[in-house]
Amino acid sequence: MNQLSLNLVAIGIFTITMTSLLGPMISVSPLVPAIAAAGILGLATLDTLSWRGQGSTLMLDWLAGFSSGHRNRVIRHEAGHFLVAHQLNIPATGYTLNAWDALKHGYPGQGGVRFDSEELEAAIQQGQLSGQLLDRYCTIWMAGIAAEMLIYGNVEGGADDRQKLRGLLAQLGLPPAELEQKERWSLLRAKTLLQDNVSAYEALMIAMTQGASVAECGDAIDQHLPQTV
Repeated sequence: MNQLSLNLVAIGIFTITMTSLLGPMISVSPLVPAIAAAGILGLATLDTLSWRGQGSTLMLDWLAGFSSGHRNRVIRHEAGHFLVAHQLNIPATGYTLNAWDALKHGYPGQGGVRFDSEELEAAIQQGQLSGQLLDRYCTIWMAGIAAEMLIYGNVEGGADDRQKLRGLLAQLGLPPAELEQKERWSLLRAKTLLQDNVSAYEALMIAMTQGASVAECGDAIDQHLPQTV
């Protein structure tokens, strides 16, 4: 059972417990919390086994979607990934900004920006992963976190991004100290790329908010890059 489903079960159990305690005072039948408990546990199990946690993800994302602040943070996070990938010549193949769109496109979880990872996967499989290629992907993975830190001074998303980076570095046999150093370096590089391309980043955000295609998002970046002398 994934963390979202566990959180929903915990909330449900708390609500049911309070209903059981307060029920006699407000004339609520004991059957109500019992039926509710069975329903919540059944839905959580179905969500985990049949929907792979997508149901709880959709519900929580729907609730969070009522907050304009949350929506803006998601867009800024994903735009960070997109811009840095574009600047490092790793093509984006698609993006979604909420769990419902991710489900419609067949993406797991809450979606986000998807990249062409064939070169990375082939290099890993052949045991020929260069330091340069590794650095590019690590920087892209940390770019959403970098965007949130630059704008808000804190981070709410990015757990999956950190997991991808740490998982690959651990697979490559990096000791913990070097892994942390690589993560910090990638974060710093991502911040620098975002700070050096603020106009392009803002134009990309507008394009993504309007549902522009991947090609149109790329054009928005290119049209607002700093002019070289």
